[in-house]
Amino acid sequence: MSSMNTVLLMGNLTRDPEARTLPSGVKVADLGLAISDKFKNKDGELVERAVFVDVVTWERQAERCAEYLRKGAPVLVEGRLQLDQWQTEGGEKRNKLRVRAHRVQFLGRPGSNGQGDAGSRAPADRSPPEPEEESIFA
Repeated sequence: MSSMNTVLLMGNLTRDPEARTLPSGVKVADLGLAISDKFKNKDGELVERAVFVDVVTWERQAERCAEYLRKGAPVLVEGRLQLDQWQTEGGEKRNKLRVRAHRVQFLGRPGSNGQGDAGSRAPADRSPPEPEEESIFA
């Protein structure tokens, strides 16, 4: 049976991108994304809640996110779900489900209704897939 693993999310960053370079020289940046959801409860009241998603970007896309994005910035993320598994120094097994971004589209600065000026935006690009054996927890 075929399967599909595609994620498309739009929200605001919860923190500045956390960029680093792995020992192999590969650039990686972690993003925190808040996505708000509005609905009416059984009493008819409008309720707003947020879903928080961890996103990882690689190579050139990671560099651009670290350079141009800040907490609160609206973005559109296109990618796939990825389950990271590792073992702590104490021998405990850990795992984390997050989005591996293939594309991050900058939508503008907060409060500007998506109309950021050219100096605050950079074109999104598609970075090639990174080596799967690379561990970001090392």
